[in-house]
Amino acid sequence: MTDTQPVVTTPSPFGRGTLGRKLILRVVLLVAAVAILLSSATTLATRQLLMGQLDRQLDTVTDRYRNGAGDGDGPRGGLLQPGQPIGTIVAAFANNGTSDSAILEERGQRPKLSPEAVTQLKRLDPDGTKSSITLEDLGRYRVVAYGATIISDGVPAPGFVVVGVALFPVDHTLTQLVGVEIALSLLAVGGIALVGRSLVKNSLRPLNRMAATAQQVSRLQLDRGEVALAVRVPAEDANPASEVGRVGQAFNHMLNNVDGALAARQASEMKVRQFVADASHELRNPLAAIRGYAELTRRQRDQVPEETAYAMTRIESEAERMSALVEDLLLLARLDSGPALDLRPVDLTELVINAASDARAAGPEHVWSLRLPEEPVTAFGDEHRLHQVVANLLANARTHTPPGTKVETGISLDGDDAVITVTDDGPGIPPEILDQVFERFTRADTSRVRSAGSVSGRSTGLGLAIVAAVVEAHHGTVAVDSEPGRTEFQIRLPLAHTPPRPAD
Repeated sequence: MTDTQPVVTTPSPFGRGTLGRKLILRVVLLVAAVAILLSSATTLATRQLLMGQLDRQLDTVTDRYRNGAGDGDGPRGGLLQPGQPIGTIVAAFANNGTSDSAILEERGQRPKLSPEAVTQLKRLDPDGTKSSITLEDLGRYRVVAYGATIISDGVPAPGFVVVGVALFPVDHTLTQLVGVEIALSLLAVGGIALVGRSLVKNSLRPLNRMAATAQQVSRLQLDRGEVALAVRVPAEDANPASEVGRVGQAFNHMLNNVDGALAARQASEMKVRQFVADASHELRNPLAAIRGYAELTRRQRDQVPEETAYAMTRIESEAERMSALVEDLLLLARLDSGPALDLRPVDLTELVINAASDARAAGPEHVWSLRLPEEPVTAFGDEHRLHQVVANLLANARTHTPPGTKVETGISLDGDDAVITVTDDGPGIPPEILDQVFERFTRADTSRVRSAGSVSGRSTGLGLAIVAAVVEAHHGTVAVDSEPGRTEFQIRLPLAHTPPRPAD
């Protein structure tokens, strides 16, 4: 394992889809809704109050007009009463068709209303009900019409009178009020957004620190090797007095359990590896003795019964097979415990040529070919172990494909990596075990054909596991792609001009 810590990137607390963004938007929308409701209620109440004051003013104007309308000057005389507001209008309509109107302006001027305004006033129902209308060229007015005796040319006639006061002061006040409410609402929403952003950011810091811890743990390689979970949620974020603290406390408890489980797993793996290494080492001498005594019987096998000679031959053969299995197990145990590799520049071109030549000699019934670049390819590695990797892949192709299969070994360059490929046109690897081919004791006997009678045909199921372990020890990668009619193993190794990383 390397000592480098994983790099943890902290996203923006108010990015798209984050809790901080959702909280800010909801708070802003809530404040905006409250501001709109309060502003609307205030505007309606103010309008109702102002309209009530205006109606009382209209009643006062009407009373003053009635008291002063007997001066013989009709509507004009009534407008001369003290206290009449500027803009007050009066129109008198007699049933005999005569009418008169006036509007009070500055300096007591009382011009007549326009014909269009008079026509609008004439349509009113003289029932004493107050209403709001918009008069031509005058704007909005609050008016009331009531029945009265109209004196026209000294002759009294039944009719009705319309009195009105301007709605401009009310409309102007409401417009100003609405403007102030809009400005105050915008300021409130903006202030809440700024203050809420700061508050939400501070409130979410424990969660962000917890998320950073979780991200750091998620980037650790927990599937193998000795793992130390040194990271924990800080104590101030694991206080069970708050909801976030309870989550932090539970997270720390989970990390403690995971740390304990990883330590137990590592201890178990070390025991198994040590047992495999010790057992393999101890079995080498008995197996060598068995092979030696079996070989001694070759000198006198013509003097023993045929069944005994066959049995001794089988003992020797199986002893050789078990010796190969023990050697493979011992090699894997050494690789697991930390390989002692002699890393130096290795000419991969020469290495592949030699391995392919050995494979051609061992399997003449197959068709062997090479695909090499014009220039030699040099990579960092242990020459002996890399030769073993290529030899195992070629032996795997020879063992699990029928005679006549074409096997091509190639080398290419991809950036700072050297790529070694071993491709055959055999029956392929079954899909159900394709993801397990580099695990130990994995066999594909159900599909890939074994070469009967070959030593390599007595596979231990450890060849590809050794390939994966050696390549990983060289900081490379190995992959396989298989389908009926084409199987390719690919190995990537760092080139010699790339400084190698220190071994684990």
